[in-house]
Amino acid sequence: MSLLPIFVKLEGRRGVLAGAGAVALDKIGALLKTGLRLRVVAPEARAEVRRLAAEGKLEWLQRAFAPADLDGSFLAIAATGSPEVNAEVHRAARERGIWTNSVDDIPNCDFFFGSVVSRGNLQIAISTGGESPALAQRLRREIDEQLPEDLGPWLGKLGDLRREVLTLHPRGEERRLLLHELAQRQICDSFLCAARQLARKGRDATRAGHVYLVGAGPGDPELLTVKAARLLEQADVILHDDLVPAAILGLAPPHATVVSVGKRCGAKCITQEEINALMIEHARAGRSVVRLKSGDPLLFGRAAEEMAALDEAGAPYEVVPGVSAAFAAAAAIGCSLTDRDRASNVIFSTGRHAQSHHRDPRRRAFVRGVENRAALPALEDATRVVYMPGRDLALLAAEWMAEGLPADLPCAVVSRAAQPGQEVIHTTLGELGQTAAFAQAPSLLLAGWAIRQAEAIEAGSPALAFAAG
Repeated sequence: MSLLPIFVKLEGRRGVLAGAGAVALDKIGALLKTGLRLRVVAPEARAEVRRLAAEGKLEWLQRAFAPADLDGSFLAIAATGSPEVNAEVHRAARERGIWTNSVDDIPNCDFFFGSVVSRGNLQIAISTGGESPALAQRLRREIDEQLPEDLGPWLGKLGDLRREVLTLHPRGEERRLLLHELAQRQICDSFLCAARQLARKGRDATRAGHVYLVGAGPGDPELLTVKAARLLEQADVILHDDLVPAAILGLAPPHATVVSVGKRCGAKCITQEEINALMIEHARAGRSVVRLKSGDPLLFGRAAEEMAALDEAGAPYEVVPGVSAAFAAAAAIGCSLTDRDRASNVIFSTGRHAQSHHRDPRRRAFVRGVENRAALPALEDATRVVYMPGRDLALLAAEWMAEGLPADLPCAVVSRAAQPGQEVIHTTLGELGQTAAFAQAPSLLLAGWAIRQAEAIEAGSPALAFAAG
């Protein structure tokens, strides 16, 4: 059965309700709010129904239902305790072309009452097609708890601005985009309110182009900052890395231009210069540009090059920090990157830089020249975080051990941290080259004594362990 969800204007129209007991009383409350002229037909009525009739809020006919009671009505509700009477109401209504709802009687229903969440003129109705009103009520409670209480007054102000826009601006794409942008904004009562200025003058007259270098976090939309989510919802253009998942890109408004400008695994379908040019071009055209980067934009994200290009072009920009993948990976294995007893430093590097650093002959000479081997534990007083470590970590492990790091140094390779399909491989530095080959990209390597506590959770398990997030 396919239902069409609609909202019907009932004010001033006539409706008939057969029944005046507890079930009927629940429907009466919802119907009277709509301005429906309600006629209740029942031999007996609850005290609340009698009071409403005495106050003139409804008409009560104190007798059994008769088909003629439906004449001139727009809809009918059967809420008696008699299946026979309910069926008669439905049959008589059908003959007159009147919509009918028979409470808890699906075959004799033309429409269903939904469980409604209201904030002023905002209404969210939930229907299960009569299969489980209890489920609809549960969902209504859950949605009601999540909606701000001041949503109704805000919607009223937004409606005023919409009517102003429809009066001031001609029909077209620009007006449509303006209405969508207003729906994303805060609205204050001041004449100088930015949203009110936007409604009066239009998008082109009030906005200058701006670039936002935004951190998308490790990939979980719930780990976006509030500011990042707001900028995405208001963006005209989104230039994103390949690793930004669809769940985050889905926050973009319908009118936004979304472009992948990623460079993964050495495959450069677009150069950094071309990315810089796109940001500047869109900003000069007066657009809000979100340069969306995985993790934090200031960590291995080429933000320095992009900021330099924007500075040179005179394009205004702002950096919006994000949650680094390193922190998501540490959370995935339940450890801190620093530890008062084990690690007072954290070293961030990429796989390529980590290996080139340790192949540096000056660094190797320093390690070989250390005569007091007791100084070597200082090398271990850090948690090492390697972004984009690659699959072949045997060389990196060999270099670290040549410097004096022990083969039993705890390591963890975390793939797709904080995303569906998250995996964790626990191993040691000596076994890193063999076990890391099982890791899925994108991944991140953590190494150091600070993560030993997380390994202790796996006590009694083999060195290689998978944990799906």
